[in-house]
Amino acid sequence: MLRYITSILLAALSIALLTTAPASATNSDIAKEQRWAEQVVDGLLDGDAAWLLDDIGHEFLGIITEGEARSERAVILVHGIGVHPNWPDVIYPLREGLLAQGITSLSIQMPILENDADPREYGLLFDEVPGRIDAALEYLDDRGYRDIVIVAHSMGASMASHYLARAQSGAISSVVLIGMGPGINGTENIASLAKISVPVLDLYGGQDLEQVLASAADRDAAGKKIGAGNYLQVRVAGANHFFQGHEAELVRQVTDWLEAR
Repeated sequence: MLRYITSILLAALSIALLTTAPASATNSDIAKEQRWAEQVVDGLLDGDAAWLLDDIGHEFLGIITEGEARSERAVILVHGIGVHPNWPDVIYPLREGLLAQGITSLSIQMPILENDADPREYGLLFDEVPGRIDAALEYLDDRGYRDIVIVAHSMGASMASHYLARAQSGAISSVVLIGMGPGINGTENIASLAKISVPVLDLYGGQDLEQVLASAADRDAAGKKIGAGNYLQVRVAGANHFFQGHEAELVRQVTDWLEAR
């Protein structure tokens, strides 16, 4: 009888655990995220690690770098494919450049796949994007930041546009999309741009990736559906996809956008 009762109790406990567990688990490469986090935290020269929790209970790394300017504005930085929130191309120059202007930034780890993953497989991760961006918004709100600008690069720009085309958050005042192509399926980013309700800076290099250059006209046409004056496309002559050698111009374009809004 005792064994029978114990079996019933164990079965009930198992059912309870299953029904209270998150509805879905992350498809991100968690081991890779952890390796990146160890390297990033050990090498931080400015800013502090901030551990955030998304809507499926996954803890991920952010880097909060608080500027001296007393403002409710902060920038969420969203990196590109497979990397981390202190990546030396685009992300770190922006962290450093924004700090020099007294602007607070929170750079967050986005979902990633293994190094040899086909970029098209990243579509599996897009459902996890809102949970991470929402966690960043909540973190910043708790610190008194109410006016948030998203600045996103490459695959991160695809993720951010996917989020913004569906989001209802009034905290996000504008977005900067850097080196964004047409999207994983060739059309998604174009469709998302037409649905974004906040002002958009579409920034890319004159020597950017082929798909970024080829989709510029389509992005421009879609972006202009946002409304007069709410979409601006800027091509930086000579800059490649990572703005290598053009970091100062990258920072200038972003800070000029922030100052104008």
